[in-house]
Amino acid sequence: MSPRPAVRVGVLGCADIARRRMLPAFAASPDTEVVAVASRDADRAKALAAPYGARPVRGYAELLADASVDAVHIPLPLALHAEWTEAALRAGKHVLAEKPLTDDPARSAALFALAERSGLALMENVMFVHHRRHAEVARLVAAGAIGELRSFHAVFCVPRRPADDIRYRRELAGGALGDIGVYPLRAALHFLGPELEVLGAQLTEGPGFTVDTAGAVLLRTPAGVTAQLSFGLDHAYGNSYELRGSEGRLTVDLAFTPPAEGAPPAVRHGPSGAREVPLPQQDQVAATVTAFAAAVRAGHAPYEESLAQARLLEAVRRHAAAG
Repeated sequence: MSPRPAVRVGVLGCADIARRRMLPAFAASPDTEVVAVASRDADRAKALAAPYGARPVRGYAELLADASVDAVHIPLPLALHAEWTEAALRAGKHVLAEKPLTDDPARSAALFALAERSGLALMENVMFVHHRRHAEVARLVAAGAIGELRSFHAVFCVPRRPADDIRYRRELAGGALGDIGVYPLRAALHFLGPELEVLGAQLTEGPGFTVDTAGAVLLRTPAGVTAQLSFGLDHAYGNSYELRGSEGRLTVDLAFTPPAEGAPPAVRHGPSGAREVPLPQQDQVAATVTAFAAAVRAGHAPYEESLAQARLLEAVRRHAAAG
């Protein structure tokens, strides 16, 4: 049997996530081939495309018109996701869009519906959900490793970035919730299911900023399991979650951005003390590319969790605005 042809990928933009993570992963995967890189700046496109033998393209629309491109990665700021995702789908391209897809659940639902009607895969690039370690944690909890689940706690915080960073620009829909708060929210969905209710939320604009730079959220499942989440863009680094049960708790460090090798084990804390619990090692960026290529070949990507995430993001903003 002849090998399946690689999915030919074009990238819209030269963002850091594309340069550091996605382009190397697309190039390394046997399932994908980088064929084009677009930028509004021709020199930037040329510089980023060169290491991969890809075509530099000036302008995003020009890349979407290229019949040799099967799928696109969209690493643009949040404010541009909906516009260029819709344009790509209407051009017949499969799409891997950076998270969150949009900040409007109705808009996200419309884009997923368009993808379904068109037989195209539209996938939101939340990479940690493709790592096997979280499936193993869920298995341990289901097997009773911590008794009955009572609560979930997650934090993702990073130090302050340069003042001109796009994450701090209101006109590009920057802010902590969309950039980094989405990770704890998605983890809560991943472990607790889609029926989470927002009980309270706080979004804080740090001095001198025009976007939220910190936040905290309290959630609850219909069964009464709670989730407490915190996140921020001007903090000491934190990247972990904890599942607490009636008989113990499981903690996972480097939860959302583990290294491909050497990621720490989980730690189970119980009546007899703490012990390490080995978790699978995996390159989650490579796993994401594999999942996207499979979705492209199937002409469909699961999107229910992404829609639930969009609804949660809207509810968090609504609760925070109401005080």
